[in-house]
Amino acid sequence: MTEQTTEERPGIAAAIVVQDGAVLMVRRRVAEGQLSWQFPAGEIEPGESPERAAVRETLEEVGMNVTALKLLGERVHPKTGRSMSYVACAVDSGTPYVADDEELAEVVWVRHAEIPEYVPYGLFEPVQAHLDAALSQ
Repeated sequence: MTEQTTEERPGIAAAIVVQDGAVLMVRRRVAEGQLSWQFPAGEIEPGESPERAAVRETLEEVGMNVTALKLLGERVHPKTGRSMSYVACAVDSGTPYVADDEELAEVVWVRHAEIPEYVPYGLFEPVQAHLDAALSQ
């Protein structure tokens, strides 16, 4: 049996939460590179699915109960090098607030036309396509 010398970091699940024509975004207290505004997200725990992690992280970070609808896509993030899973979610209950004030500074609902102001480098294509469809209704 060989020992692993490099420990792989867990993947990150991001919740793409849409309600009333806007998507939920959070501003981290400590930016990851250029990433200041992001979707509620966090590490996938051992044995946890990306969908379950997205639901859990949304509750932990912004105090909202959501349901995972579908996995939109996965990639290695070009700015952080982390393995990312993006999960479309629907709101079950709650109003977002900074529930994890060690990690988050602010939460905001962002309209479709405002996304470039918050994410000037663009979104992952499957996420952008989902938001184009969900926010143009």
